[in-house]
Amino acid sequence: MNNEETALAVSRAILNGTFNELDTLLADNFTYTGDGLVLTKDQYIGFMQGLKDAMSNMTMDFTHVISDGDIVSIRFITRAKNTGKFMGAPASKKDVVINGIFMRKIENGKVIQEWQTTDLLGLMSQMGFGALFGYSVAVGLFKAKTKIPERRR
Repeated sequence: MNNEETALAVSRAILNGTFNELDTLLADNFTYTGDGLVLTKDQYIGFMQGLKDAMSNMTMDFTHVISDGDIVSIRFITRAKNTGKFMGAPASKKDVVINGIFMRKIENGKVIQEWQTTDLLGLMSQMGFGALFGYSVAVGLFKAKTKIPERRR
């Protein structure tokens, strides 16, 4: 598998909910940095498990894929229905569109690092006033720390 295929395989494993496959695609010392979070491999997998639990009928379009050596950058558009609790907000039962960009660093056929930025304000706005207000107050006013996700095995 080349670097682009490896980087895309991570997203496809998340999309398909094949977390054992995801585990094999990430280096043991994998780190994720994005949207105010810094996660280890197990925390990242736990976060993605939570995302899959909260979003039904998820699809992803990869509109731009750019490689430069060991770095692959991908712009994505995710579409889903919010049917479960996500980032502290209750299920809205609304269709949502999530836009973002991530960069993945590949070493020896595995992803060792990921940096991501996601339009969280846009997502929370689509989920509804309660989600947006709760997220804004918790993060902005109270400087609440996001609970680190735990991987389910």
